Amino acid sequence: MLRFEVSVEDLMRSRFALSPAMDLCFLLRSLAGHDRPLPRAWAARLLPAFERLRRETELDAVLALQAPQGGPNFVAPPPRGLSQTWADDLAVIRATPLEAARHEFAATATGPSASDPRVRAVLDSPDAVSRIAEAMDQAWHELLAADWPQLRAICERDVVHRVGVIGEHGWATTIESLHPGVAWHAGGIEIGFFRGGTVRLVGDGLLLIPSVFVGHIAAHLDDPWPRTLIYPARGTAALWGEQETVPQPDALTALVGRARARLLVALDAPASTSHLARSLAMAPGAVGDHLAILRGAGLLVRARSGRSVLYRRTPLGEALVAGPG
Repeated sequence: MLRFEVSVEDLMRSRFALSPAMDLCFLLRSLAGHDRPLPRAWAARLLPAFERLRRETELDAVLALQAPQGGPNFVAPPPRGLSQTWADDLAVIRATPLEAARHEFAATATGPSASDPRVRAVLDSPDAVSRIAEAMDQAWHELLAADWPQLRAICERDVVHRVGVIGEHGWATTIESLHPGVAWHAGGIEIGFFRGGTVRLVGDGLLLIPSVFVGHIAAHLDDPWPRTLIYPARGTAALWGEQETVPQPDALTALVGRARARLLVALDAPASTSHLARSLAMAPGAVGDHLAILRGAGLLVRARSGRSVLYRRTPLGEALVAGPG
């Protein structure tokens, strides 16, 4: 079992962040068959480009660094917050000192692929860091960049939901909602299916990162990362071809139309117009028009949160989504 000892100060310093680089690594591992299999439609769309990148770039060297339990820290640097971009991550990757990178090569490039002459030529070269960074940048732009606005919106909506749970029910409920295998017990976070003993946060707080590619909880315990939990973001079931927690009722579609039914069902957590547009791949103007109609019908209310206006279902809207009792 892995247990995080959590103090009041730790809770005060705990925060959420997004990590484009980490999600890119998860995607590459899945495409290479080393992690959670991608949905059939995603695999069919991305595998041809992935295989071409393996032939034409140094991507095999990046894959050789992905050990069974993770990869080197420098290819997925610790994110600073929710505004983290791929450009931020890439700048940190490129700035990694060669000796630091080689230290991580020795720890992670231990599988059979690491002995491939083409891979070794990259890892042993004086410009290894820049060659790996370039391969990752090409992979980002060809495999993930087009989908990232929608995936980022899903993660941002997840964070809005979690912050709402913290405000209404507290940190213990929020932590336990991350995954069925996570429990709050006696002042600490316990993950029964991990090995790791007891980890003390010593006032640094816990970093929480939603991801669209993990199907379970992952943990990061090594410096320079803060102690971190990566968890599945809410709302990814449709991407993975799984049944959504709340299916779209046929009767609701007949009543308000397919587009408005999708929006009403999607608002299981408060969201802005832009978040809904990106996560549902709809035009922002159309989303705004539909939200105005749903609000006029008494199915939604809106409230300002910082610079955003968030919509949520009213009791009437909740009753329509739930259907006949």
